[in-house]
Amino acid sequence: MKITVNKMRSALKGSALALLAGLMTTTALSVPAMAADFNLRAVANSNENDEDYDGLIVFKDFVESHSNGKIKVDLYIGTQLCGNGTECIQAVEDGSVDIYISTSGGAANMFPYIQVLDLPYVLPDDRTAEAVLQGDFVRELRKAILADTDDKLRLMAIGNTGGWRNFANTKRTVKQPSDLEGLKIRTVVADLPQELVKALGASPTPIPWPELYTSFQTGVVEGSKNGITDIMGMKFPEAGLKYVTLDGHAYMSALWYMNNEAFLDMPPELRKVVVDGFRALQQATFASPKRKSIAAYDAFKKAGGKLYVPTPEEKAKFQESAAPVYIWFQENVKDGKKWFDLLKSESEKAQQQIAAADKADLS
Repeated sequence: MKITVNKMRSALKGSALALLAGLMTTTALSVPAMAADFNLRAVANSNENDEDYDGLIVFKDFVESHSNGKIKVDLYIGTQLCGNGTECIQAVEDGSVDIYISTSGGAANMFPYIQVLDLPYVLPDDRTAEAVLQGDFVRELRKAILADTDDKLRLMAIGNTGGWRNFANTKRTVKQPSDLEGLKIRTVVADLPQELVKALGASPTPIPWPELYTSFQTGVVEGSKNGITDIMGMKFPEAGLKYVTLDGHAYMSALWYMNNEAFLDMPPELRKVVVDGFRALQQATFASPKRKSIAAYDAFKKAGGKLYVPTPEEKAKFQESAAPVYIWFQENVKDGKKWFDLLKSESEKAQQQIAAADKADLS
């Protein structure tokens, strides 16, 4: 049987290509994937239905893609690495955790001045709060926290976790402060929310969050200061919580920290990616509660809940009754006057800018 030269060449060429392909496959299997230059461990003591998780997903995607894989972000949702605010913040300081989110109440025992974010009615609406939390106020807080932690803990951004705190109760519609008189209102252990409840004539009752449902059922407490997504997430209407007054006394700030050494170890171009990533995270947490609250308010009403929006005159009464809280903060928290004045001035500046923008847009 004759084999032409061309057929022989084709056969040899095919064998060579097959051998080369085999070698390439073997080589590819034996070489591990390129490792990231930096690995960041991010913790949120929440769950995957929370705004914190929404923010972290955006952050992870942004940072990993914009760094071309040089930064890898591992998410730990829950209490795998640390169990509470104090423990987790200390973990960020010692470097066993790189990124963590806390509420102002969760960090108030370590940085009492952070309670300035819980001062009632200083931030009147979302537009004002979002403007203030993207400006110099946050940079001043960053400096203070770095100084108090020997440059270990860096505040990266302040977002939102749950919308606004409103007064909710099991007894009656609250239209003005006098309607709160005598009610036992659940608070966290931090001083400022307890001072607010007392200023409005109610009785502050610190109760751990996991015990709140049964506390409503048994009458240990008759009200709380929560956002609507938390109220519906915990099914509080089933425990008797039927009345919510949308007084919006506190923006539910979420403070995002990073280990400062881990941040500064990165080259400038990657630090820029991380900073931009936190901006993207912040925007995601600003938006998430707005969307989730639509379904939550609808579910609350379907469960028999009653919503009440105070009139401007009624809102002014709440603000007037809360005035002693401002005095308490300035007199009892180190540098309290400085932080109160700064937040108030930044809020007023933002409101003026918004009013000017509205005037231009409406004319």
